[in-house]
Amino acid sequence: MNYLSENDRKKALSIFFAVAAFSAIGMGLSDAVFSNYFKEAYNVSAFQRGLIEFPRELPGIICVFVVSALSFFGDIRISILAQILSATGLLVLGLFTPPFAIMLIFLFINSLGMHIFMPLQDSICMSLQGGENVGSGLSKLKSFGLVFSVLASIVVFFGFRSGFFSFNGHIIKIFLFGVISFIIALLLLLRIDKINRHAKSKHAIKTRLILKKKYTLYYLLCICNGAQKQIRFVYGPWVLIELLSKRADTLAVLAIASSFAGVFFIRFVGWMLDNYGIKCSVFIQALSFIGVYLAYAFLSYGFYSGNLAKAGLPVACALVVLVLDRMTQNFTMINAVYMRAIAENPEDITPSLTTGLGLDHIISIICAFIGGMVWTHFGPHYVFIFTAVLSIINLVISFKIKLAKPVTL
Repeated sequence: MNYLSENDRKKALSIFFAVAAFSAIGMGLSDAVFSNYFKEAYNVSAFQRGLIEFPRELPGIICVFVVSALSFFGDIRISILAQILSATGLLVLGLFTPPFAIMLIFLFINSLGMHIFMPLQDSICMSLQGGENVGSGLSKLKSFGLVFSVLASIVVFFGFRSGFFSFNGHIIKIFLFGVISFIIALLLLLRIDKINRHAKSKHAIKTRLILKKKYTLYYLLCICNGAQKQIRFVYGPWVLIELLSKRADTLAVLAIASSFAGVFFIRFVGWMLDNYGIKCSVFIQALSFIGVYLAYAFLSYGFYSGNLAKAGLPVACALVVLVLDRMTQNFTMINAVYMRAIAENPEDITPSLTTGLGLDHIISIICAFIGGMVWTHFGPHYVFIFTAVLSIINLVISFKIKLAKPVTL
């Protein structure tokens, strides 16, 4: 958004931080509790849980084409549409608790909105940021969002613990609060759009599908992330929900812990990017993934086989591993900064982030389906062992990256 004056740019950036905050609250009151919602409202099995990821992750592929088709609107207006979709899908789920098949349709609509906003959020932030220290700038936005994720998790915990929130009955109040958050984010984006129009210009992304040989390592990082994400948001929590019978309030406490720690950890990731470079950051990212998934494999095998007690120290270890796993999601900003660093021109950034998201979700859908079958027929530990082995690719990529440490816009 180089066409904006310095004052307008700073004003838009401040408002966009608020957008990130309310979007984080909306996701914390919906996406963060979907696993418990599926289990308690629809009593799904591990195999069904994997199948549900198809309508949840398919939008990650479709959003590539949606953003491309609507590129003439500009990134802010597409983000407005994203909030409308997120709120609409969640509103139906909150008001009606529809039959399973209908639920999947509106889950898809909600997910499409959130997935459209994902690549745009990073691109808009880096565009409004300007200057040097891209890692620190992007980490500030994400840590700000995490603060509000913590607040959302606190609301979830006390809401379910007190009985104010519940997945029983037709009306799901927690989802309605999430709808309000998405609507506030929408209104704030309208304010940014007004600033754009006041500047008598419109920032069109000119998004298109981009597949360039130069970006191969970035695409591989996105593909690995697609598989790792299934562990982070589906099968990791499923260890607690399915094997240890933990409910939404317990998951909320863990979300509070991981988000609170993430506020500081993501600033460390930004500092690491700016001071030690992308190569070192990807290396540390890879080691973290491998360690976490091997720990999951050991614990899930113990609970599944009965060799570990479902109380005491083993359970405490499982809770800690889930928190650490959730913290590793903060490493994903490395991918966006890496893409910015290797981009041949600024116009490649948003389309490449969107294309990467599409590749991420193709693998995510495949792994969700396979993961559910493996969990059901062979045991949960094999899901985690596979992901640990896959994460070796991240390690190999770290040795192939050759970049100077500074990353500037």
